[in-house]
Amino acid sequence: MALTRRRTLLAGAALGGAALLTGCSEDSGPDRAEHSSAADRLRERSARDSTTLLARYDAALAAHPALESRLRPLRTEVARHAEAFTDDRTPAHDAGASASGRPSHAARPSGPPVPQDERAARTALADAERKLADARTQALTTAPPELARLLASVAASGAVHAYLLTEPTG
Repeated sequence: MALTRRRTLLAGAALGGAALLTGCSEDSGPDRAEHSSAADRLRERSARDSTTLLARYDAALAAHPALESRLRPLRTEVARHAEAFTDDRTPAHDAGASASGRPSHAARPSGPPVPQDERAARTALADAERKLADARTQALTTAPPELARLLASVAASGAVHAYLLTEPTG
């Protein structure tokens, strides 16, 4: 019977040691998940989506200069979102704006035509913000922890932008 206890103890020690070694390896853990190819693709898509939204803001500002005071702060935040999704491994670090929030001269995707009416232009931007916030909220379920926190924060910001864009002026 002493032999059975000894074998059990040795087997348990071996399994415990293997579990410790596995837990300490480089192949696991949250940091590895943050830099997986799926996370990188999600981060790149999110940066691209923010850059596309940024182009919509630029088009609306060009078509309706009177909306400058209302749209410029939101546009600046969208530029920061694009930058937040861009890291060292992403090729072109141009998020379409300088630190001042002014458009850069780099080429970026053009958005759909801007409605002639200022209110309709704001509504179109609000719809784009809402749609993107919803897509980012859905992406939370597959994102690693740090990226999920960033997605959640940017999605919440987009929801607030949509609200502010549809709020009556005054």
